[in-house]
Amino acid sequence: MYPLHQQYVDAIIDFIIKLRTYPNLIVETNGMSTQVFGDYDKVMIAINSEMKQVFLNEHKVVFNLKVINSHLQEKPQF
Repeated sequence: MYPLHQQYVDAIIDFIIKLRTYPNLIVETNGMSTQVFGDYDKVMIAINSEMKQVFLNEHKVVFNLKVINSHLQEKPQF
């Protein structure tokens, strides 16, 4: 999520907090992204619902979404 204004941090945090209210989803954040895990239909319903609210409340915002069919966790091999 990239709100196109200078006070973007609060909007991003609010979006993540709302995703965390869905009981059957796992929401993991790091310095680069937020990852949402769970049943495909439930994940997509939650993301769609929360994105819609952002679009209604933010003047200009961009979402960049990648969908992967597995839980990838980085585990260095060194």
